[in-house]
Parts: sequence; structure tokens; C-alpha cells
Amino acid sequence: MRRDDREVTQTDEIEKIIAACKVCRLGFADETAPYVVPLNFGYNAGVLYFHSAPEGKKVDLLKQNPRVCFEMDRIIKMITHEDACEWGVKYESVIGYGQARIIESDDEKVEALDRIMSQYSKKSYSYPEDALKKTLLFKVVIEAMTAKRGS
Repeated sequence: MRRDDREVTQTDEIEKIIAACKVCRLGFADETAPYVVPLNFGYNAGVLYFHSAPEGKKVDLLKQNPRVCFEMDRIIKMITHEDACEWGVKYESVIGYGQARIIESDDEKVEALDRIMSQYSKKSYSYPEDALKKTLLFKVVIEAMTAKRGS
């Protein structure tokens, strides 16, 4: 990281940033160009959880190459100024890499959906069996990540 003064290294602080984010951008390797998708997500103990339709470009790419990168961020405050060159933003962000794996068992699917829902709600939910069958869930085991704060 170029600016060590902005780096966040404490795991609990990185997890606070993740908890405050609402969108995770997941990057896949395609043969011709990177493919990035903004997704709702859940997080727990070094693992990101996602849901998807069972087919589509991201699913095809995930099956071809499970190595992915991810990025999430949040803008805390815009810093305005009369001089355009003095504008800035107070922000937090996380970038990382990992291996994606499709979740097969219903128990693991329920756990993944619970993690995703807990990112956005404090309520508990149940999931109809037909919804579990037609929803693809996958997880990314994080291998490395960095975080930073800017003001």
C-alpha cells in the first residue's frame, strides 16, 4: 500500500469496515477482460457469502476459475471547498483476494443466507425449500485483504 498512514491493519477494525459496507464488488477473470459485479453479501470470520441465479456470466466464470478479487467501500463524508483541487472524501475501503466455492448442502445454504441477511437486518428469517433449491449460493474464502481509511 502506497500510503501506510491510511492502512488499517487490525482485524477487528477491518471487520467493522466490512460490517458498514452495503455492496461488495466481485471481480472474475474472463479471457478477454476482467468482469466485475456489484453484489449484496454477508461476512463471517474470513469468508464472504453471496447469492445468485443458478446460471449466468458470473456463475460460468466462477466455474472456470474460482480465483476472485473483491472490493467494498463507503463514503463517510464529502469534503467540499471553494477550490476544486481541495475537494476530498472521508472514506473506508477493503480490497482482497480469495477462492470461490459453490455451496451445495441445504444447511450451508441456510447459513450463507443468514450471513447475507445479517449484513442488512437484525431479524431472523426462514427460507422456503423451493427458494433454496433455485438459488445458487457461494462463498469466497479470503486469502488476503487490505483496508484503508482516508480523510
